[in-house]
Amino acid sequence: MNTLSLHLDRYLKLRRQLGYKLRVTEILLRNFVRFAQEDGASFITTKLALRWSTRPGIKPVQSGNRLGMVRRFANYVSAHDARTQVPAQKLLPHQFRRRPPYLYRDEEVLQLIRAAFRISPSSELKGVTLGTLLGLLAATGMRVGETVALDCEDVDLKRNVLLIRRAKGNKSRLVPLHASTVQVLQQYACLRDRQFPQPSSPSFFVWERGERLLHCTVHRWFLLVACQIGLRKPGDQSGPRIHDLRHYFAIRTLLNWYRTDTDVEVHLPELATYLGHVHVRDSYWYLSATAGVSRSRALGVMTTLPTGNETV
Repeated sequence: MNTLSLHLDRYLKLRRQLGYKLRVTEILLRNFVRFAQEDGASFITTKLALRWSTRPGIKPVQSGNRLGMVRRFANYVSAHDARTQVPAQKLLPHQFRRRPPYLYRDEEVLQLIRAAFRISPSSELKGVTLGTLLGLLAATGMRVGETVALDCEDVDLKRNVLLIRRAKGNKSRLVPLHASTVQVLQQYACLRDRQFPQPSSPSFFVWERGERLLHCTVHRWFLLVACQIGLRKPGDQSGPRIHDLRHYFAIRTLLNWYRTDTDVEVHLPELATYLGHVHVRDSYWYLSATAGVSRSRALGVMTTLPTGNETV
């Protein structure tokens, strides 16, 4: 193993101890180290980093992102190898732009859930699994990865609470549930246990043969259902996303607060904690997103929204 590989192992270990998961970062940086080895380089230079970041077929935004990863790695390595060059910030500037959320209407969310329950008529469980999961996303604002990672022991339907383990930022949190949500989860758990009395996985949400439901499976079926009800078109990359159900919950919560004259600034940290945001500033983005909704649209949404988290 060469020196850069050793440095990378230590760099990744250190940052993971700080709570970062770095799945994609590790893949790309190991690719960079291999590139350096093939180039005969034993230390990081700006030219080397630029050549790797701007290889053919890589979009400008991706190039900026890749160079940023190398820059942070090089900054760490520079403390151990004085020959290391840290690429300047002005090179390939990359600014993350959050995609504007699609603000689902209540009837669209209900259409999604109902259509999901009807998929795969030959399977008693698949449609119920997908429909229940989509409802849980809309009712709690959880991330898709958090829902599929739930184990049965994490779902306490007596205390009406979910335990989210090691989510974004390596943090865990408790998610309280509305009584109507608990009722649907209880119904799902009973059906699941009848189908698989001796499950092969501890997962709360299961798929065929009782194995854990995968993130990619949820996305694939969501796209099919969204196209089926006319929310998206096949191959359309700009339509509503499953992640927009998280935005739906957050923005609906803010609109409900505005409707009841709640001091949003005071209560925003509560929303941040509930959603599992690493920083409260991540929740402040929803204030601008809510402000982006036209006045007539916002008033229309506010008059039709239920007062509780009763989507599931």
